[in-house]
Amino acid sequence: MESTVRTYLGHLAVERGLAANTLSSYRRDLRRYVEVLTSRGRDAIDRVTEDDVRAFLVGLREGDADHPPLAAGSAARAVVAVRGLHRFALREGLAADDPAREVRPPTPPRRLPKAISLAEVERLLNAASGPDRGDRGTVGDATAAARALRDRALLELLYGSGARISEAVGLDVDDVDLGEGYARVAGKGGKTRIVPIGEYARRAVEAYLVRARPELARTGRGGPALFLNARGGRLSRQGAWMVLRAAADRARLTDVSPHTLRHSFATHLLDGGADVRVVQELLGHASVTTTQVYTLVTVQLLREVYATSHPRARG
Repeated sequence: MESTVRTYLGHLAVERGLAANTLSSYRRDLRRYVEVLTSRGRDAIDRVTEDDVRAFLVGLREGDADHPPLAAGSAARAVVAVRGLHRFALREGLAADDPAREVRPPTPPRRLPKAISLAEVERLLNAASGPDRGDRGTVGDATAAARALRDRALLELLYGSGARISEAVGLDVDDVDLGEGYARVAGKGGKTRIVPIGEYARRAVEAYLVRARPELARTGRGGPALFLNARGGRLSRQGAWMVLRAAADRARLTDVSPHTLRHSFATHLLDGGADVRVVQELLGHASVTTTQVYTLVTVQLLREVYATSHPRARG
């Protein structure tokens, strides 16, 4: 069983080009699946039954002594991994049938993306490089100033381009063309796309490159990464998340996540009249249906405008 899982994960990495984070989640889900199957006496992929798969799903939702109950979204991801494993086993001749074919992932509740207002975005961006930063006086003045410029450039780029936080920290200096106003990012599945960089983000990134990055690179090895940490290495996702959280705290904004600026980018574009298919391309969504959830946000805005503006909106 474990050998089949390893082969399947290798197939996903090499043939399908799944992102490292997705592979890590699948590996964790399938490790738990193998544990459940072993406890039920299944030691080979061709001995698994539909009841085994359904029992695994029930266990995900109910939890046990070692695992808390999973939300519908997390359980759905695990079932998707299991279904993919059994389809692979059937296709490769490792099993005679697919016991997971009729087991459907639970449907997570539909949640609207969280977006913040333009005024809140401006508060957040100003807080990234404002005078009330907590690192003033705790590190060298030059390093503190460099980090402030880096943080402003990072958040301006995230909001100005709609890039995922992992895409932003994965950028190299050569991936950004400030003259033309675009960046080349590597999205999910290794797919590369071009994202625009607006004037505010261009100025912030240029200021960082000229006045801050050399200071941060001084203690490192001079690598190609666009955004550097205080040791001169590539800024990590966790480091970027801390930058965002610190700025949100200073701006007195709550519930701001790494995806908040991306959601705000999409929502503000649609509110400004952008076509949903253009926003789909900018976000790097494979299907326009993924992007259309943002239109629900703008419909709410339309209702509010109608309710407050039309003379016959209320009795």
